[in-house]
Amino acid sequence: MLETIGKQAKQASYQLMKLSAAQKEEALLAIADALEKNIPAILDENKKDVDALAAKGGTQALIDRLTLTEKRILDMADGARQVNALQDPIGEVLGMVKRPNGLVIGKKRVPLGVIGIIYEARPNVTVDAAVLCLKTSNACILRGGSEAIHSNKVIVDTMVSALSSVGFPQYSVQLLEDTSRETVTKLMKLNEYLDVLIPRGGKGLIKSVVQNATVPVIETGTGNCHVYMERSAEIPMGVEIITNAKTDELNKIFNKKCSNNYGCIILIIK
Repeated sequence: MLETIGKQAKQASYQLMKLSAAQKEEALLAIADALEKNIPAILDENKKDVDALAAKGGTQALIDRLTLTEKRILDMADGARQVNALQDPIGEVLGMVKRPNGLVIGKKRVPLGVIGIIYEARPNVTVDAAVLCLKTSNACILRGGSEAIHSNKVIVDTMVSALSSVGFPQYSVQLLEDTSRETVTKLMKLNEYLDVLIPRGGKGLIKSVVQNATVPVIETGTGNCHVYMERSAEIPMGVEIITNAKTDELNKIFNKKCSNNYGCIILIIK
């Protein structure tokens, strides 16, 4: 089964390399529209995941990460449109140097091919990962956390249907529905079809992928993310940015705010 998915993704990657920026734009906008139209079905499937996690005693923080709302789905659709608005990087020439012997050497951006992405129970990442891969003309194999399987399936089905409606290559986006450890380990060693593997999540997940994968891995960072303000920055704007980045989810989880909505976590060095 996994080899079939790999073969299909590889074939799709060859077709994606030939697509124009206009074709990719049509696809990403179709995904955004489809997500908005399919909100009721996505919420229904997400509720199955949330109820199951709650029944297993999942923490409030984990449940919040897993839970989708109409606004969160609209934000996912908006995210697809924002990625679409970015300049198409494929074909961009980064530099050109003429050697003393007359040989001209340049750097040009090209697709990687097939990207595997392993992430935790955050359904929004399913859309983020897929649209970024499509924008860069790469096929993707997605493996989300088992707690979000119903959510991920309906989201991927929605995206695949949208891609099909605009004649996009089949199997450009695939979800690994078997979330067992055995299958994930096999994915890490799918050298014949997978060009790169990206783990997105906590320290344990990233460490496991780095230690066990035989395919190339792009290792992401872990731990706290810090926001720095330069002395000459506009303080009110900086406060709003830091507040949004650092307290929004905490406020939802703990149902409380810092004094003045921001004072407890911001340090400005003068």
